[in-house]
Amino acid sequence: MVGYVFRRLALLVPTVLGVVTLVFFFLHFIPGDPVEVMLGETAQVVDKENLRHSLGLDKPLSEQYVSFIGGLTHADLGQSFFFHEPVSNVIAKRLPATLELALAAMAVAILLAIPAGIIAAAKQYSAFDSTAMFLAMLGVAMPHFWMGPLLIWLFSLKLPLFPVSGREGLASLVLPAITLGSGFAAILSRMTRSAVLEVLGQDFVMAARAKGLPEWKVMMRHVMKPALIPILTIIGLQFGAVLSGAIITENVFAWPGLGTLFVEAIQSRDYPSVQGCVLVISIIYILTNLITDLAYALVDPRVRYGKAQA
Repeated sequence: MVGYVFRRLALLVPTVLGVVTLVFFFLHFIPGDPVEVMLGETAQVVDKENLRHSLGLDKPLSEQYVSFIGGLTHADLGQSFFFHEPVSNVIAKRLPATLELALAAMAVAILLAIPAGIIAAAKQYSAFDSTAMFLAMLGVAMPHFWMGPLLIWLFSLKLPLFPVSGREGLASLVLPAITLGSGFAAILSRMTRSAVLEVLGQDFVMAARAKGLPEWKVMMRHVMKPALIPILTIIGLQFGAVLSGAIITENVFAWPGLGTLFVEAIQSRDYPSVQGCVLVISIIYILTNLITDLAYALVDPRVRYGKAQA
């Protein structure tokens, strides 16, 4: 397994390099001049040229790219155009808020979806099954930019139970976490139901029932372990989707995380900050997938990480 981990970590470098390279060139092809955003269109030409020179934007694009990659080799993400401080410092201030929101959303989704999926599978074609799957389809269909304002209107304006925006304790985390976790919960509940139904039809489950074991023991001891493999897969894959969905959710609720930083950086053409946000999200996504793969062996001892799986 150690060799497998090192091989996966080695693949992290070209993957992240490809992502940040695409983002670097796409950003520079987007219309708009960061110097004009910072100084305004009415600024003197001399002032614009001086600022462009100090930021290194007067260099050829290829030279800027080489300088950017060279900085990455020293863990230097550059200097933020907008915040006038190292990008690593800006991200370090915002990252805890995003991780807090993402983990809270994942917790909401897992606590709601897995029990609902298990019960729906155990009571297939029942009223609970139909209701749960209808709510799951509804959750998939509702985008975050619609769900968030709806929850604000209902639970902050009509029923003043939670803050409208900001990050001021657990109360301000509830609505963003529900907004961000609802779509994931819908997908996870359907996957859980499908995985459990597939295992319920296996011969060893029928044998366990024939022995007279209570249904809850059959579900917990014999059904859930093999069913956890696809469930873990979807949890790992969807964590990246949760991080990307946080961009919308954070801006709806003015949550001071990477999502709001990302949008602010794009609007101000702050290239280093945008590149830094993409880099951090990419690394978190890849590491999450690696942890998910390693968790398979803990859930199912039959899983081995040999050379054939490299």
